[in-house]
Amino acid sequence: MLRLLGPVDRTTLCDGISRRNFLRIGGLGAAGLALSDVLRAEAATGAGNRRKSVILIYLVGGPPHLDMFDLKPLAPREIAGPFRPIATNVPGIEICEYLPRLARIMDRVAIVRSIADCQADHDAFQCYTGRDALRTPVAGGWPTIGSAVARLQGAAVAGMPPYVSLCYPCTHPPYNEPGPGFVGVAHTPFRPLGDGRADLVLNGITYDRLHDRRQLLTSVDRFRRSADTTGTMQGIDAFTQQALGVLTSSRLVEALDLSREDPKVIERYGTGNPKVFIDDNGAPRVPQSFLAARRLVEAGARVVTVNYSKWDWHGHPYGSCFDRCREDLEAFDRGFTALLEDLRARDLEDDVTVAVWGEFGRTPQINANVGRDHWPRVAFGLLAGGGLRTGQVIGATDRLGGEPIERPVKFGELFATLYHTLGIDVRDTTLNDLNGRPQYLADAGAEPLAELV
Repeated sequence: MLRLLGPVDRTTLCDGISRRNFLRIGGLGAAGLALSDVLRAEAATGAGNRRKSVILIYLVGGPPHLDMFDLKPLAPREIAGPFRPIATNVPGIEICEYLPRLARIMDRVAIVRSIADCQADHDAFQCYTGRDALRTPVAGGWPTIGSAVARLQGAAVAGMPPYVSLCYPCTHPPYNEPGPGFVGVAHTPFRPLGDGRADLVLNGITYDRLHDRRQLLTSVDRFRRSADTTGTMQGIDAFTQQALGVLTSSRLVEALDLSREDPKVIERYGTGNPKVFIDDNGAPRVPQSFLAARRLVEAGARVVTVNYSKWDWHGHPYGSCFDRCREDLEAFDRGFTALLEDLRARDLEDDVTVAVWGEFGRTPQINANVGRDHWPRVAFGLLAGGGLRTGQVIGATDRLGGEPIERPVKFGELFATLYHTLGIDVRDTTLNDLNGRPQYLADAGAEPLAELV
């Protein structure tokens, strides 16, 4: 944990640092210090190719495949539900009528209708790691894709953490993004919407006032002098100074400042109140997170994660699952398509992969409360950008939407595809777990989806 020490005062802290104020830098400090090693590696190997990024959007609670991307209009009413499919700009592909914007640009998206190895419980773990921790435990725990990429590739741009999480804290712990696993806390994401925002406080300099570079630089200089005096950081070299540049650069702060965007762009995405949670244990419905994610990858982040809304609809007493779904689909359609359009407009479409999924699908049978329950036998995923071959559907389910009958896909294959778009070969890349054993990035035998790459 890095602490930037401030001016002397009369306080004494419980951990032994006395008469000083200090800045605790949580996820950002850990990621920043890790830059010193990875920047050496990048300097040695050389860089210059266009950087690749991933935006991973987690739909909290298990979105209903049957009401979004795998409608069954010919099924019995208690299966099909009230929504109707509409044609898209790709002949033969139909999606829900409440996704009209996406239907117009379906050629930029690939739908996976047959994810077949979902966890049975509400747990975000598989959505961020590609692993089922119960089936394949490992010493120290599996890292998220962001932590693995931060460990393997480090920062793409000085002053920008490689891994940024825009996920809102959920009161239901399994919904929260898991930790860095065996790659260690040095590769934890910076979380501007969680603990990271509270960490960015120094002598009254709050997150919103970090544009005052002079005051912050003064604090960093004080830290360097203190470090030299106490011997806590001997021989700070150019790479460590570059790592500290994450704090002193305006790049991160400016990327998070949506007021710099054209108001018309913000309007295209739509807005939501981050303090209003649809259910008290999920994530808020905030499509401007998609805009923030685009700004972050544009500024140099390699992996940005987003959790979006609450999709766990069992029906009464929270209203019909179809009422809830209609509201969420209209907002998602607007924000998601704005993201894809922006990436193309900024010549980022081939360099940024966007992935969308939840932890499982929903039951074909509509329950007595006019809701759909958990269904791990099949789920959907969306993939866009990244140079992938989009405008297609992978896999199919039976006539009731309950079982995959064509091209069952595993989460490991989805994550192998994401790593591939980042230039990482899952067949020969490993990271050591806490026992020193090399571990592959995806489950044994998992390959990038051949239909896409």
